[in-house]
Amino acid sequence: MGICTGRTVIITGAARGLGRSYALAFAAEGANVVVNDIGTSLTGEGRDTSAADAVVAAIQAAGGRAIANHEDIADWDAAKRIVDATIAAFGGLDVVVNNAGIVRDRMFVSAAPEEWDATMHVHLRGHFCLSRHAVDYWRAQQKAGKAVDARIINTSSGAGLQGSIAQAAYSTAKGGIAALTLVQAAELGRYGITANALAPAARTRMTEGAFADKMAKVDTGFDKQDPDNIAPTVVWLGSAQSAHVTGCVFELEGGRITIETGWNLGPTVERDCRWRPREVGDAVNLLLAERPAPRRVWGS
Repeated sequence: MGICTGRTVIITGAARGLGRSYALAFAAEGANVVVNDIGTSLTGEGRDTSAADAVVAAIQAAGGRAIANHEDIADWDAAKRIVDATIAAFGGLDVVVNNAGIVRDRMFVSAAPEEWDATMHVHLRGHFCLSRHAVDYWRAQQKAGKAVDARIINTSSGAGLQGSIAQAAYSTAKGGIAALTLVQAAELGRYGITANALAPAARTRMTEGAFADKMAKVDTGFDKQDPDNIAPTVVWLGSAQSAHVTGCVFELEGGRITIETGWNLGPTVERDCRWRPREVGDAVNLLLAERPAPRRVWGS
């Protein structure tokens, strides 16, 4: 009996890469899986539903339960249809894994508003729409006197936590998702809902192009960049065992699990009077000398 037996999970962007690994791993641990994917290119263009259907076929062939869903997560009404279809198929919903995303790499000086808007639309609005409808369902369940033990698992990125050259829009969206997770965790615990986020590093369509050498498959030994390495932590976060964990951002790579410490207060100077402009520089220089060295922006 798996740790997610009887639980139902929606996974967005589940046709390939990390999402596919999550779907197969959840199913192997007994979950009912909704494989949501509209089958776009990396830049969010085109549609192909066959990849999502193939993941469902693989789960069913292994004895699991799954359905495919090809709705657009960033469409408010379509996101509700995803939740409704899940409940109709499996009788409920326990976990939402917001994994789908696109990338429009561009140096900031060349960035176009259309690319910026498209990136925000899929990542931020996509995370919002599906989770919002799921929360409506869980709140209604609680008001009806039913126990709720629900999970929102969001996807941030190292780019969102420390920035990445040529990825201003993507980094901004992913940083916003980390902040959204903190707010969800603070607000939704009263309803039996936890919210956590991932910053995964693994071999996907996105990373193979940007970090070809690092993401290359190895001939022998542990394949650190295999997306299947990320899935166990995600499945555990979706299980009943993780009910005490909320408001965390997990950086995951290979066999490494890290919990981010977030934006904590650093070195401080304070006095009981107003600073004069000419005095601020010396104070800031003192603080810069005392603070730990920050992680470098990716690509710098």
